[in-house]
Amino acid sequence: MELGVSLAAPSVQELARSLKDIPTRYVRPELELDPVSKDESVQVPVIDVSKLVGGRDDEEDELAKLHAACRDWGFFQVINHGVADEVILKMKADVQEFFSLPLQEKMEYAPLPDDIQGYAPSHVVSEGRKLDWSDFLYIVAQPRDGRNMRFWPRVPSSFRETLNQYSTELEKLKSALLSSMARNLGVEPEKLLTLFEGGRQGVRTNYYPPCKQANKVLGSSPHSDAAGLTLLTQVNEVKGLQIKRNGKWISIDPIQGAFIVNVGDIIEIMSNGEYKSIEHRAVVNPEKVRLSIAAFHNPNSNAMIGPLPDILGKDGKKQAPKYKSISYQEFMMLREDPKADGKEKSPAHQMKLQTNDAQ
Repeated sequence: MELGVSLAAPSVQELARSLKDIPTRYVRPELELDPVSKDESVQVPVIDVSKLVGGRDDEEDELAKLHAACRDWGFFQVINHGVADEVILKMKADVQEFFSLPLQEKMEYAPLPDDIQGYAPSHVVSEGRKLDWSDFLYIVAQPRDGRNMRFWPRVPSSFRETLNQYSTELEKLKSALLSSMARNLGVEPEKLLTLFEGGRQGVRTNYYPPCKQANKVLGSSPHSDAAGLTLLTQVNEVKGLQIKRNGKWISIDPIQGAFIVNVGDIIEIMSNGEYKSIEHRAVVNPEKVRLSIAAFHNPNSNAMIGPLPDILGKDGKKQAPKYKSISYQEFMMLREDPKADGKEKSPAHQMKLQTNDAQ
């Protein structure tokens, strides 16, 4: 979930230290009725990025796997992605050290009025909404000229350089994936890459404290990502990401060293609905802290958000648009609407045209 402006809420990390009863605003009675799949063999596809580049003999097979993953799942994991292990491990270590700081030190990076960046407990867009069992640090990491260093932690001392290197490497991976997606959609890769050139990359580090009554709270409410593409890494070994598929919640088992990738609303729209932005959520552990790092990749501010004109249907012919086209600024207004909560109110859903094909 990338963020709009958030209202004040208490630190869940501090709340969890001495809490006996969960405050009502965190309790979700509906969770008891949510169907969760117990079949652990059902997992998202795994894509080998090294097979997508370099003209290998098995490139076409891997491209087909990627196409099916984006179309049928909206989520997948990538291995052999080219981001060095030491870059990922250093980012994980610095994130863990930041969240171990006293609350007063973390609050030095609290958001300013009308700013989405900074350290904040939970994410509250309206007074009546249930609160998530999580704290986070959100930073605009790319492009470089869009950075506000006030929100970049000085402790640990390596954090700023670590995030700079991490975010730069993720930009390369994002471009490799978008290029392959464009090929699968029958679009010149450069046309899609140009739309994302210089676009905002927001990095959100998430801290999910343990909760003795974990079956009554959520670390992240059900939502689809409004961005183009999200790359997520699990910081520790505690899993919690779930996606909704065929009416049931499925838990994702992260592969060591892999990134979990999901299609966002913008790519769903640009692909004219061929690729799907899937509803997902985060559950919490009753005994262990969970940490994750999500990087949201967006088009640049000059991009039009709408179906790419060269998208081909299964019959090889150009498709009629299933979504309207709007400016990036108009899309941002849709995204930041507090009512745009949950998949059925997401920007992609709101932008669907009422045609027989747009189901």
